[in-house]
Amino acid sequence: MVGGALDAYTFVSLDGVFANAQTGNVVLLGIEAAHGQWVQAWRHVPPILAFVAGVVTAETLKRPRLAGVVRWPPVAALLLEIVVLAGVGLLPAGAPDALVVVLISFTASVQITAFRKLVDTAYNSTMTTGNLRTATQSAYEALVTGDREAARRAAQFTAVILAFLAGALGGAALTVAVGVRAVWAAAAVLTCGLALFVHDERMARRRTAAAAPTNTRR
Repeated sequence: MVGGALDAYTFVSLDGVFANAQTGNVVLLGIEAAHGQWVQAWRHVPPILAFVAGVVTAETLKRPRLAGVVRWPPVAALLLEIVVLAGVGLLPAGAPDALVVVLISFTASVQITAFRKLVDTAYNSTMTTGNLRTATQSAYEALVTGDREAARRAAQFTAVILAFLAGALGGAALTVAVGVRAVWAAAAVLTCGLALFVHDERMARRRTAAAAPTNTRR
């Protein structure tokens, strides 16, 4: 949902810019460089570098040497995303569009790197192309072979795609209504996700502790 909201936010508020994925930036960089339009080409470099920085940041949070500081890397990633998005909403009206694009690209990169699986299948939380492929492939397999697991996977990924669409609808409407502050809605959704994640982790640990054998003296 947040991925769709952020794409809609940047598209509406920044005149047709998508910041989540870097395919367009890489293509435009190549086209404008080929035409010798170096100034225009350079504009696409910062968001690409911000995306790279987001990947590096998310991977660093998982490093064993940080385990003493970062107990739950996904929680740290969500907190970082929330802080960045809250900061984007605080930027003054005259802030450069390039700064907003860079910050959103960084946030999307952290999100896509930190959260890669839906149950047991790789998925994308900030773009929908791969999810659409998986949903279609799984639905086809379920129809042809009657595989229940494929049907379950198709339903899950269809739900993810619909959530992305809902995020885009909501993000676009909010951006039109309240402007740049609409990004706070995405931060609020992530905050809810963070609370649910922490709750689930704590419950899982309690169940594990309760199931563990206890040593008794005789």
